[in-house]
Amino acid sequence: MPLETTRFDVLDYLKTPEERLAYIEAAFEDGEPMIIAHTLSSVALSIGINVVAQEAGMTSEALLEALSEVDPPLSTLLAILRALGMQLNVKPMDLQ
Repeated sequence: MPLETTRFDVLDYLKTPEERLAYIEAAFEDGEPMIIAHTLSSVALSIGINVVAQEAGMTSEALLEALSEVDPPLSTLLAILRALGMQLNVKPMDLQ
């Protein structure tokens, strides 16, 4: 009997602000710039690229280009987070 699979699309799981926040928090916990950029791109797509780009003060093309970089500039990430109604916070790491 063949294995049955279903299509996975992260956008199906980014419907609410709480889901988007949890997804972004997980990406920042991972700490890889490319994963963070991809996550922000997915969240922006879930809301609407044009909406997020306008709120971030950039064109949708510039937003997508910035988030496709391996290590996007911190200023871009901060602008996108602000456009999403979020801010970056710092906390100590668990050193256990």
